[in-house]
Amino acid sequence: MTELSPAPAAPPSNPLLTAPIFGTLLRLSLPNAVAMFAAALVAIAETGYAGRIGISALAGLALVFPMVMLQQMMSSGAMGGGVSSSISRALGADNHLRATQLAIHALVIGGLAGIFFCVFFLLLGESIYSLLGGSGNVLKEALAYSNVAFTGAVGIWLTNTLASIIRGCGEMKIPSATLLVIAVVQFLLAGMFGLGWGPVPAYGMPGIALGFVISYSSGAIFLFLYLISGRARLTLTLKGVRLNREMFRDILKVGAVSCASPLQTVLTVLILTRLVSEFGVTALAGYGIGARLEFLLIPIVFAIGVACVPMVGMAIGARNPQRARKVAWTGSVTAAVFIGIIGVIVAFYPNLWSGMFTEDPGVLQSAALYFAWVGPFYGLFGLGLCLYFSSQGSGKMVGPVLASTARLVVVAMGGGLLTLYGAPDWTIFALIGVAMAIYGLATAFAVYIVRW
Repeated sequence: MTELSPAPAAPPSNPLLTAPIFGTLLRLSLPNAVAMFAAALVAIAETGYAGRIGISALAGLALVFPMVMLQQMMSSGAMGGGVSSSISRALGADNHLRATQLAIHALVIGGLAGIFFCVFFLLLGESIYSLLGGSGNVLKEALAYSNVAFTGAVGIWLTNTLASIIRGCGEMKIPSATLLVIAVVQFLLAGMFGLGWGPVPAYGMPGIALGFVISYSSGAIFLFLYLISGRARLTLTLKGVRLNREMFRDILKVGAVSCASPLQTVLTVLILTRLVSEFGVTALAGYGIGARLEFLLIPIVFAIGVACVPMVGMAIGARNPQRARKVAWTGSVTAAVFIGIIGVIVAFYPNLWSGMFTEDPGVLQSAALYFAWVGPFYGLFGLGLCLYFSSQGSGKMVGPVLASTARLVVVAMGGGLLTLYGAPDWTIFALIGVAMAIYGLATAFAVYIVRW
């Protein structure tokens, strides 16, 4: 009788492919939520620092903030999602060599994008902020912040790209802990350089931006060292790596298409900023406070959304689209409930947020109008945005991007008509709410009908 050889050991199961969905999402989202909450506090602090400098500084920051958030959304959410998606799909198919090669290609994309943002805003920043209605001291303060902030664009892009590589492996603690430390350092340095804490002189708006640049550049160095150390699930190495179009295409087919959505989001905000600027500096400052909360909801949904990306991506790579869809809908409903609660609170109690930045009655009134008309629709905004991230994991981004386009069209056409007929500022805020609802519902419909 021939002796039977022992059966080969079963490969270790991947918890992102087998563990209960809701519990896994919570476990992955929690570190992200802590880091994003810290980032939100820093954004609040920056607005507070600017408010202490003066109303012109606060209004100037309102002009620059959409550009800064565009860079963050593109580097971490859009292109970053493309990076995480490609790596998670490679790992889901058990192709570790490909995942490593994709990581190197991602860094090339991130570095080049950072250089582009730096040059673009240093050359065209003044023209852009002028088109948005900035002039005089408001424009001066906007440029003072912008020129320093975008000088460090490469550091911001590389930090978010490296974090996306690690998240694509299903690791959330290291990038989240790094972003938490970055937030703490930015909070301290921005206050120290901006307002002049201790023996350090007050540099104003350039000082606030300097804290942003130093903290993120330091984060990029740490994450790079971590990925070459061999402690991560993926080790960065140039050995055997050759740059090729197919690798770039795999990242960009999700990342580049995804970038259209934040571009449209920021263009939407810029159109609205230009419309509101017609009502004066006080209205612009109030709208800036209100719109900042909307932008801050993006990182909060990001905490759940980036947890969905590797779970969806690995399920797609393992040819399990049913699980991928369950992940997407579970995450998006969770985000909608969480963000919806925030929207209802600020709609009824706007000064809980606005009062942290100013005591000016006109500014508070403008911000209150914004929240009254926009806050009730935050839930649908959260639903659509989380489905956007899940769609990155699936590699099917056209539907969510078209939903963002619909939002932009509603704002552009509606805003044009309201301006033509001399409508009051509250009608513009109502238009924002309607556009949010359209975005959320259209994204949900697109995900529902598209085959993964």
